[in-house]
Amino acid sequence: MENYTQTTPLTPQKGRNKSLKIIGIVLLVLLILGSFIIRPYNRLVSKEEAVDQAWSQVENQYQRRLDLIPNLVNTVKGYASHEKETLEGVIQARANASQIKVDPTNMTDEQLASFNDSQQGLSQALSRLMVVVEKYPELKADENFLQLQAQLEGTENRIAVARKDFNETAQQYNTYRRSFPKNMVAAIFGFKKKPYFEANPEASSAPKVEF
Repeated sequence: MENYTQTTPLTPQKGRNKSLKIIGIVLLVLLILGSFIIRPYNRLVSKEEAVDQAWSQVENQYQRRLDLIPNLVNTVKGYASHEKETLEGVIQARANASQIKVDPTNMTDEQLASFNDSQQGLSQALSRLMVVVEKYPELKADENFLQLQAQLEGTENRIAVARKDFNETAQQYNTYRRSFPKNMVAAIFGFKKKPYFEANPEASSAPKVEF
């Protein structure tokens, strides 16, 4: 007598139970994905956007300084037109600083260092100009010059604050990016480390424009 196994057909109830089990497994997988991929990914995006926003504030303050310089040069020129070399140095340093652009979405240490060097070059040129100004009491008393002095000093302070805020925001992003399992998500989706502004070894406080 032959032995054989008879396959019992699925009843509608058993079919529904099997479907519910599959749905449950899919939901479990989605929950795991949400915990280890989707949520960290969204947080990385949010923190990266915060870094980009902080960088825009840095650019705004540096741009404000660039915008003040033509008026400053013209005012100084009215009293000290023969200080040609110093004035041209400021104009050239401003042009150099204007040419360096940084894309915050693809920022590297080298790009930020180049930007920082160009801006420090402008700061040094302004410092040399202020030394020249000391020789012209009438210029120092000029009302337009005094207004530019106040605006430039305020801008230097705002630049220092914006740089500090950027560094803090970038540090928060970098710390989150390096923690597990966010580092795996960051590697998969290409979230890169953000560079920092290096501290200026010549000063421990906000730079000031002395007159």
